[in-house]
Amino acid sequence: MGFSQAFKLAFKSLSGSKMRAFLTMLGIIIGVASVIILVSLMQGMTGEVTSMFEDMGTNTLTVSVTGRGSSRTVDADDMYELYEENSDVFSAMSPTVSVMGQVKNGTDSDLFSSTSVTGVSEQYDTIGKLTLAEGRFLSYSDLESRSKVAVVGSYLNKSVFGGRAVGQTLKVNGNIITIVGALDEKDDSTAGSSDDCLYLPYTTASKLTFGMISSYTFATKDSSLNSRGTTIIENKLYSVFQNSDYYNVSDMQSIVDSMNEMTSMMTMVLVGIAGISLLVGGIGIMNIMLVSVTERTREIGIRKSLGAKRRDIMRQFVIEAGTTSALGGVIGIVFGSAVAVIAGKIIGINASPSVSAIGLSFGVSVFIGVFFGFMPANKAAKLNPIDALRYD
Repeated sequence: MGFSQAFKLAFKSLSGSKMRAFLTMLGIIIGVASVIILVSLMQGMTGEVTSMFEDMGTNTLTVSVTGRGSSRTVDADDMYELYEENSDVFSAMSPTVSVMGQVKNGTDSDLFSSTSVTGVSEQYDTIGKLTLAEGRFLSYSDLESRSKVAVVGSYLNKSVFGGRAVGQTLKVNGNIITIVGALDEKDDSTAGSSDDCLYLPYTTASKLTFGMISSYTFATKDSSLNSRGTTIIENKLYSVFQNSDYYNVSDMQSIVDSMNEMTSMMTMVLVGIAGISLLVGGIGIMNIMLVSVTERTREIGIRKSLGAKRRDIMRQFVIEAGTTSALGGVIGIVFGSAVAVIAGKIIGINASPSVSAIGLSFGVSVFIGVFFGFMPANKAAKLNPIDALRYD
């Protein structure tokens, strides 16, 4: 008996008891669908997080200087000197000052409590990959003169000024600030998003907060230079403080790599848990095939008495088991892909199933069907034709 005839008999057997076939496939369907859904969602979330960090710049190094308990300190001039001495590694540098306070537009009713206010240098647009919708970014002269000017994000530009923010004014902690530029949209231009921001010259921000500058952002010429840049900064700060507890240097690329490793590990764990359904589905196939062998004992006896060989009987039952799991895998792929896409849209991420996840889950489902169908097939092949014909 050839393979084509064996497949025809397999489909005839499955179509003869549709409900049994569906229940047999159910474990495979759930397992395959679960794997595709989980992998797609995890890959989508990983992509979103990676994209967010890439927008911030994976070639950036964030330096925080605490210096608590130390009589020594570093200032912006020291960090600019370090930047200029290592121009082969660093492409830009900016002190950053977070301003805690209120942003208003004339009256108390127009209070924007979620807007982030940050003091930066004229190079921060390069570091943060910021693009302008209108106007200009901060200039060196703004820093030198401590000008009360600002660049706003697209949220304030659109929601407050109707897309015409340049030349308008806002109040930051009671100080009137003139808007000289507005940024392009990066997120969704809602309150609290990355578009809800306001950038001042760091010298102006430092004056408003009456505090020392304790945070700096460096951009390397390439993320491959992050490690070298980190070493240069740490050596400089250690030579000043003689204690590594007084500062911290964060490498954005290392953070992205760590998060990718963590999400990959979580994906593997979740896929392993979902894979248990595939195992249960395989056991279900084996159980049903054993029942099928018992029910078709006389049929097996007749086929053997007509000349069917042991390998023909084994081939038929193995193909039946493999066909059952393959059909379950196809249904699981369709169902899982649909659920993954819908769930991704609800969550707000791109959760399109990957070809690798689909191929792997389908291959595993077929393998499980063939593997667990081998024992029933072997049992059927070993039946004595005389005993099989006497079976009632």
